Amino acid sequence: MEKIRLQKIIADSGYCSRRKAEQLIEQGYVTVNGKRCSVGDKADPAGDLIKVGDDVIPAVRAAKRYIMLNKPRGYVTTMQDEMGRKTAAELLNGIEERLYPVGRLDRNSEGLLLFTNDGQFANDIMHPSRHVSKTYRVTIDGRVSEDQLSRLMSGVELDDGSYTLPCNVEVLSEAADRTVLRFVIKQGLNRQIRRMCTAVGLNVGRLRRTAVGGVKLGMLKPGEWRELTKDELRILRAAVGNSGKNSNKGGRK
Repeated sequence: MEKIRLQKIIADSGYCSRRKAEQLIEQGYVTVNGKRCSVGDKADPAGDLIKVGDDVIPAVRAAKRYIMLNKPRGYVTTMQDEMGRKTAAELLNGIEERLYPVGRLDRNSEGLLLFTNDGQFANDIMHPSRHVSKTYRVTIDGRVSEDQLSRLMSGVELDDGSYTLPCNVEVLSEAADRTVLRFVIKQGLNRQIRRMCTAVGLNVGRLRRTAVGGVKLGMLKPGEWRELTKDELRILRAAVGNSGKNSNKGGRK
């Protein structure tokens, strides 16, 4: 059998995403026939013994699954937590396959979180060059000024010196003590919306992701999950393709 790059073999097995597989290889966790490997190395999944730590990577590709979870607040997105906190993966009751999250939501955020064992799909959705849109409903403590809205939409400098891309921010409702905004962003920086709001002097009271690439959370209850439909998968794959084309046209990076 023709040899294949290790990160692809590991991702196709359903063990983790391709990006995570590359990290595991770089960190020295991956061996082929007992020999530690480097990123770019290839192997024969049918004839070679491939291991990640003590876990053997099977030669047969895992059946692909695509799950939507409504993550409640209080759950972390990591697969295992050294501090013993509840993980979102624990909510996937009845699923035997090893699934991993596509992107992340921080512990105090909630809403749409995708899970899969399709490494290429996960990589396409998460890769910065794809600019796949994500929609959030964000409750702000107090009022939001026109200047703050304009700065959020134009792009702001974050606490680490990085800049956010222009995005869409819409006021959904206003009251004396709170303002509800809809954010549509095409970046995936760590805690991006919370940091954007902090940068313009706003405090986030609640943050819920409601859509990814045109696929909406809908009426799924907190803590519940379901399989993505064929139509939803087509929408996500189209978003990846269209975003990839758009990202090659220039503009701010």
